[in-house]
Amino acid sequence: MFVALEEARVVAVRALRRLGLDATEADVTADHLLDCELRGLHYAGLARILSIADRLAKTTEPSRPIEVARETGVSALLNGGDRLGYLVGRRATELAIEKADANGIALVGAHNTYYTGMLSYYAEMATRRDLVVLIASNATPWVAPHGGNEARFGTNPVCFGFPSTGSPIIWDIGTSEIIHAQAVLAGRLGQSLPPGVAYDAAGAPTTDPAAALGGAFTPWGGHKGSGLAIVVQLLGVLAGSPILPGELTEFGFLIIALRPDLLRSTEDFKRDVSGYAEAIRATRPVAADTPVRMPFDRSVAQREESLARGGFEVPEPILAAVRAL
Repeated sequence: MFVALEEARVVAVRALRRLGLDATEADVTADHLLDCELRGLHYAGLARILSIADRLAKTTEPSRPIEVARETGVSALLNGGDRLGYLVGRRATELAIEKADANGIALVGAHNTYYTGMLSYYAEMATRRDLVVLIASNATPWVAPHGGNEARFGTNPVCFGFPSTGSPIIWDIGTSEIIHAQAVLAGRLGQSLPPGVAYDAAGAPTTDPAAALGGAFTPWGGHKGSGLAIVVQLLGVLAGSPILPGELTEFGFLIIALRPDLLRSTEDFKRDVSGYAEAIRATRPVAADTPVRMPFDRSVAQREESLARGGFEVPEPILAAVRAL
């Protein structure tokens, strides 16, 4: 069903407040979730509030404030205090931007968090400040390495962002064929998963979301995607996570941000990024009616369309469940 953006914001904030977030935390988290909805990534939007509720219901220890565990002029390590990743990831990104603005480059890691969200959200924060950025986040082992059927790494997104004279160039992918949130949403809606994306606990292929959540997802891109996922897992370990984080706990988040003018004129670089993007889009397409796109083009276009409509479609059971909170 269609829901107006402002109505969705009110519902999201109220639900998050009922889950114990303060007003600022609820606003920050809702902004992230609604950006997912505007961009058509519904499994990472309002439905995630239900998953946050499920996770908090299983939490035995209260969360603690986000703390800086160690720091230099160009680096920092945050202990997330078992707080939501939307809050921890944003704080890490803000700190990376602050340090890169001042010193040219920054490396910030964070651990002891969960649900770090859509990395491109943080990349947009950095590229708006004319920074180049690399972000990675590991997670609970939900994904089997290529050639195996037991989980050994998370869905492990990785993201690069480049400022330009127009929209930033952002590439943000999960390294599994489907992500955890997609399987959870399919289970809530009584839907099956596509074939070939998951195994059950015994290692047999499955399309049942519950069986997949108890087994393992397949990696994206065969052995190449599996290798990239392993790299992301280790970057999360660098940020302080265990090598195999527990269920929805102890995720590791790493962000590297840098000013282009460490190497060349920022404005010249931005013009070159924009020129290269146009060269990619001008590529002769294989199918005449399907033009070549840059990464992030679809996402930006979907967001603009949703904003023009003033809202987006949400499965009715999901909206009703969030309202019920």
